[in-house]
Formats: sequence, C-alpha cells, structure tokens
Amino acid sequence: CSLSQDYTATSCRLCSLSQDYTATISLRQRWTDPRLVFHGNRSFTLDARLVELLWVPDTYIVESKRSFLHDVTMGNRLIRLFSNGTILYALRITTTVACNMDLSKYPMDTQTCRLQLESCKY
Repeated sequence: CSLSQDYTATSCRLCSLSQDYTATISLRQRWTDPRLVFHGNRSFTLDARLVELLWVPDTYIVESKRSFLHDVTMGNRLIRLFSNGTILYALRITTTVACNMDLSKYPMDTQTCRLQLESCKY
C-alpha cells in the first residue's frame, strides 16, 4: 500500500504565551486498495459514513495538543473511489500544535513551526 498525503492550511494563529499554534487544514490522503478495483473508467463519491467500512490510514498529528474534525452541518469528509481501486479521502481538521519558540530577539524575531503528520504503522 502506498499512501500519499498533502494538506492546505486555511487559517493559522500563533500564540507565544502557550508556545503553540492553531491551524485549520484540509487534509487529503490517497492510496490504492486492490480489493476495490471495478470495471469501467469512472469514479464515485461515497457517503462519508462508509469510511467506517474502509481501511483508512492511522494518521496523527505530531505534538498535537488538541484536534477536532469539522462536522457543521455535516461531517466535512469526502471519499472518492476510482475504478483502479484508488481512494481519495479528504477531511477538514482544526488542530493546536506545540511550537517551541525562541523569543530572545522579539519583536525582531521569526518563528518557524512545523506541522508533521505520521502514521502509527507505516
């Protein structure tokens, strides 16, 4: 199984007092499951509730203090199945992540905070 993932941050807020930042991201993951191959050259958008029946990566956000999936007015998830068994899984997450900051040059400083995604098993 080959997994590719990317994300886009739609908003971000840095807090020097608590040494963290909060970001809202759109996470997209793509992998191929040969058990889901079907004939034709089409793709289908599946009901997001079907995610419970599929294998999905066990992705987590490194050094996350708290995170949540958006679900107003419905769960913000997309599952698209392609005929070659490729699955595109997209979801919207807001997360607060630890970021150790060096404020010794404040206010002339620049901070770099990482958003690192990992998997427990891969």
